[in-house]
Amino acid sequence: MFQALNPLDATSLLTTLGTAGVFLVLFAETGLLIGFFLPGDSLLFTAGLLCTTTRDGVHLSLPAVLAASAAGALLGAQVGHLLGRRAGRAFVARTTNRHLANGVTRAEELLARYGHGKAIVLARFIPVVRTVLNPLAGIVGVPTRTFALWQVTGGLAWTAGLVLGGYALGSSIPNVDRYLLPLVGLIVVASLLPLALELLRARREGRAAEPDHKHTV
Repeated sequence: MFQALNPLDATSLLTTLGTAGVFLVLFAETGLLIGFFLPGDSLLFTAGLLCTTTRDGVHLSLPAVLAASAAGALLGAQVGHLLGRRAGRAFVARTTNRHLANGVTRAEELLARYGHGKAIVLARFIPVVRTVLNPLAGIVGVPTRTFALWQVTGGLAWTAGLVLGGYALGSSIPNVDRYLLPLVGLIVVASLLPLALELLRARREGRAAEPDHKHTV
């Protein structure tokens, strides 16, 4: 059974590991830098769908999925913050992965632009950024109580929102399992929109600053 596991495929993760897969993936994605590539958004949405239908013999329980997703996301974030406080900037700087490096840049921009609370909440909805912002918050000295308050707020909104969204859609569409792949693909695309918008905004701001820089030189 485990030979068929594809860690990049939400359906494979859920049909192989069940509810435990929800906890493990969200813990790794939000608490460990090695989990930046995991499909958190599509996993949550698909888990919600699988609470309304059966796929490869697997049918999930909505209360169990909500509990597992919240536990994984919240515990993972606290672990990431703790690692950042203990290990320092070397914890983030050690990686040479381009996607992680970009995520660090976006996370730093979020913290600088929105402040601790809003940045921690927003980061939950941006792939890769939600992985690196937690240790980065520890590195820059965000107080543990402040971090815990906002990461719980963002974590519950993110996990419950996507799970209940998948559940609501699955409950309203007969034989929703027939459309599982295109629906998951749509969620993947939607989950990348915040990152794309942030990149576009940063590029526009960079271009706008170029004439001023040339003028001062």
